[in-house]
Amino acid sequence: MQILPIITVKTIQYKKLCMKVCIMCGGEGTRLRPLTFERPKPCIPIVNRPSIEHLVAHLSNMGFRDIVITLGYMGTAIEEALGDGSLYGTTITYVKEKSKLGTAGSVKNAQKYLEGSDFLVVGGDHVTDLNVLEFYRAHRKEKAIVSIGLLSIDDPCEYGIAEIDVNYAIKRFKEKPAPGEIFSNLASTGMYVCNPAVFDYIPSGKKCDFARDLFPQMMEEGLTLKGWLARGNWTDVGSPHSLRQAEHWMLAGMASTAINGDLSMRGSHIKGPVELGDSVALGKNSRIIGPVAIGAGTIIGDSVLIGPYTSIGEKCIIRNNVKIFSSSLYNRVITGINTTISGSIIDNDTHIGDGCSIENDTVIGPRVVLRDNVVVHSKTRLWPEVVVPDGTVVKEHVLNDKFDIRCEGS
Repeated sequence: MQILPIITVKTIQYKKLCMKVCIMCGGEGTRLRPLTFERPKPCIPIVNRPSIEHLVAHLSNMGFRDIVITLGYMGTAIEEALGDGSLYGTTITYVKEKSKLGTAGSVKNAQKYLEGSDFLVVGGDHVTDLNVLEFYRAHRKEKAIVSIGLLSIDDPCEYGIAEIDVNYAIKRFKEKPAPGEIFSNLASTGMYVCNPAVFDYIPSGKKCDFARDLFPQMMEEGLTLKGWLARGNWTDVGSPHSLRQAEHWMLAGMASTAINGDLSMRGSHIKGPVELGDSVALGKNSRIIGPVAIGAGTIIGDSVLIGPYTSIGEKCIIRNNVKIFSSSLYNRVITGINTTISGSIIDNDTHIGDGCSIENDTVIGPRVVLRDNVVVHSKTRLWPEVVVPDGTVVKEHVLNDKFDIRCEGS
């Protein structure tokens, strides 16, 4: 009888790479007032969902499912919007700041949750479809201490800009350059991939910004920072214009028409893609030209025209003969007959009278009342709860002393 040798089989276990991301949500969003008086910037609606929901869903789809979120201004609203992250297939850990620590300081404050592997850093106000998985892999291949996501843009004055060499090493970096200092149109997206060794260069408990403080210091010490050339859409939602641009991208990505519940129509027309919530009513001879999103319980009157790249929230009332083009109406907005709204943002519970004209790039805060035949000039902002009398032509910001009047800063 032949005796066969004993063969020992070793089981090889492959360690799954755990990709972590830190989302910074500390800013007050003063540049987006009046939209940020009652919500943090990451909770501003884009296509009827808080913008950070879109961000978390995208990161999860890219494989970043271990998420750390640093919280500052009105952080509870972000926790309520995202919960524990299970809805997105992620695990979310929240880290609160007791004082303003800056971008790098806020990440340092969350150090114990980010150690052990390279991690991605993004802003909570970012709206993007960039392939951050490709970014992460490129960083690991280069073995850099920090890699910075760079995007070629037309006007880089409001961003940090970088000059890179053929090997993607960053040679110069300048935060918000003035005319004559714009040596590159490669703008920092504020998205970074960091090796945990970066924590050695960030002071504890002190305010420190990545672009303004940390990166120049590291370059002075001879450390090599790498750039990654991004392709796709990205904005940090720092202004009403960029907010409208972000929503335009999201709406443009709608592939088909979805009716999520009951729809009542009487001789009206829908040309998709359109997303409709439950219990939407559409009056006689009205037309919706997609991409458009309309929330649950909204009632639209007769002979209403809603043009492309428009979102309307829940329980809005759009009366007869209204025209709305490329605008965002949040929840419970009432619009009177014969009113036109173009390229504007209108916050919750605002009441617009009959025969009004809301011109492009206008932002109207919550609970505003516009009486009949009001004209609001473009690039104008109306603070919460203001009342505009009949026939007024609004040519400049209308403020309310009950609220902070600043709209510069973060």
